[in-house]
Amino acid sequence: MSVPSTMLDLGTKLPEFTLPDYDGNTASTDDFKGKPVLVIFICNHCPYVKHIADKLSERAREYQEKGVEVVAISANDINSYPQDSPEKMRQFAERHNFSFPYLYDESQEVAKAYKAACTPDPYLFDENHELVYRGQFDGARPGNNVPVTGEDLSEAVDKMLQGESIPESRQQPSVGCSIKWKPGNAPDYA
Repeated sequence: MSVPSTMLDLGTKLPEFTLPDYDGNTASTDDFKGKPVLVIFICNHCPYVKHIADKLSERAREYQEKGVEVVAISANDINSYPQDSPEKMRQFAERHNFSFPYLYDESQEVAKAYKAACTPDPYLFDENHELVYRGQFDGARPGNNVPVTGEDLSEAVDKMLQGESIPESRQQPSVGCSIKWKPGNAPDYA
């Protein structure tokens, strides 16, 4: 069953985190001070994420070359979904040539701070760490025959870097698999 993103309020300050990647190396919002940052919630098993993973990896490199920090976070319950374990995250990152940290939110508190609801669920923050875009990567979904381009997110990145606002009409909710909450841990918005 597909779930839409919650569309966190624009202008929201970047929720802080310090999380480990699949090898135990940590990344933190402190690493991104004064830089724009894209935070995207993904996981390994979701068909919506698999559908865009290669293009996301390609686009992320382009964003990084333009000075945008990129970080992916998986918050799924690995007891119920072992295919999303850190070891499998490493394999997924290598398979798709990720050039950015892929972090694990074991407590699921970071996902809750972002009101993340689905995978993929992107959040773009400007250099002041204020939310300027949240919504879909593009209109492609498994089986809908729309090409995977990343055009919605890329347009937002370009507008942000040019100092332009991103019209709310260009911010369509992302759609994907629900975040797999631990038993009793689902937030009220899920």
